[in-house]
Amino acid sequence: MVLRTLDGDVSLLRPELRHQPARCCRCAVVISSKVHKRAVRRNRLRRLFHSYLRTRLEQRVDLAGRWLLISLRPGASDAEESQLLEECDSLLKSAGLE
Repeated sequence: MVLRTLDGDVSLLRPELRHQPARCCRCAVVISSKVHKRAVRRNRLRRLFHSYLRTRLEQRVDLAGRWLLISLRPGASDAEESQLLEECDSLLKSAGLE
């Protein structure tokens, strides 16, 4: 799993979203077909990470305007969900976001 963070660039957003104030960070989870061949499994993992990140980071006002990108590596679908979330948590801590 890889975590990337950067300052948000509003010029990359759709025009209707550019003028809204950033209340929290924007998160994206990238899961390629190399992780699992079935879209159902990839979508489950994506929903798992989005809900986890939402509960962990939604109250963090200091992260407003930041963008986070989490990329899962091939073989991540074989791991237990709790193990994946622990790895995500350790990445957030090492990046100073926890």
